[in-house]
Amino acid sequence: MQQLSRPARRATLVVHVVVSVGWLGLTLGLLALGIAASTAGGAAGADAAPQLAAAAYRSMKIFIDWLIIPLAALTLVSGLVLSLGTPWGLAQHRWVVTKFWLTLGAVVATALALRTQIHAAVGAVAAGRPAPPEPDLVVAPAVALTLYVFLTAISVLKPWGPTARGRRLRGERGRRPEQVDRTAGR
Repeated sequence: MQQLSRPARRATLVVHVVVSVGWLGLTLGLLALGIAASTAGGAAGADAAPQLAAAAYRSMKIFIDWLIIPLAALTLVSGLVLSLGTPWGLAQHRWVVTKFWLTLGAVVATALALRTQIHAAVGAVAAGRPAPPEPDLVVAPAVALTLYVFLTAISVLKPWGPTARGRRLRGERGRRPEQVDRTAGR
């Protein structure tokens, strides 16, 4: 992919940071709603507990369907554009590779597993059945939040150095063009 111009790179970086932080913040909101739903019996009276849990699950459904899934997808896409359109590259630095695979896994887990669990809880409430406390709706956002903080940290710290491909490309860039042509066929 061709390198992004400086204004395009900066705009894409701003988009990536904003949607990533939004995804992290909404996941914190999901965690709060999951805790509210799972502790509804102790926090509210016996009459109000089912309504509190139902409201929390419906709120989680709005978060996951309308906000988190689009932000997660945009985080992945903007990260790919940044990695492919900048000198960082997608496979040149270990922290970029790690961030890509963990983000991809988080997007898939959010879209398939977490969304399914939230929809099941909302479906139970809509059918008039009391939704059982869902520990997964507390554990999953807590694990996701920890993952997003880790991804943020490696984005800032950029640990671990280049991959083997990155070292090779860095060496080729340091050579004169005629040296690169002679070694390309080996």
